[in-house]
Amino acid sequence: MIGNRRKGLIRMIILIAILVVIIGIWIVKNHQRDNYNQEAITENPDFALESASLNLDKLKSYGLPIIIDFGADSCPPCKEMEPILRELHAEYQGKVIIKYYDVWKDPSLAEGFPVQVVPTQFFFDQDGKPYNPLDTETMLIYTLKTTNEHVYTAHEGYMSKEMFLEIFKEMGVSVID
Repeated sequence: MIGNRRKGLIRMIILIAILVVIIGIWIVKNHQRDNYNQEAITENPDFALESASLNLDKLKSYGLPIIIDFGADSCPPCKEMEPILRELHAEYQGKVIIKYYDVWKDPSLAEGFPVQVVPTQFFFDQDGKPYNPLDTETMLIYTLKTTNEHVYTAHEGYMSKEMFLEIFKEMGVSVID
């Protein structure tokens, strides 16, 4: 009888050891996959804050909210917003695509967008549709005259970090406090 108990105990220990190994492998694999995904996002030029081209359709294909800021390096409000954009870009990498384009250096980047002043920000939800803000007083809603289709949501002028975070929340992004 003692031999049977010992065999049963040994089997139980072996089973627990196998389970521990399997769980350990699963944890390591998932951690590596998460790191790979984050590295892929970080290294992808489409996710860089600044770039020399703008392909809105490609950005929309990632299924993330998008913020495009048209500004200029020599514009005082743009300079004030630069550290905010850099901080948000770093904190929300992989959750929100944040892009900055200097339209005084390359005006062609804003072609097709109704940019009147700098800075001007455009917002798109994770489905690639223009963001529908709760507060329409501070936002500009652009629609097509012929169909009344909502094509752009924009904000002109300086935006604080808090303003961006409110929009992130409205877009369903989990905000870091």
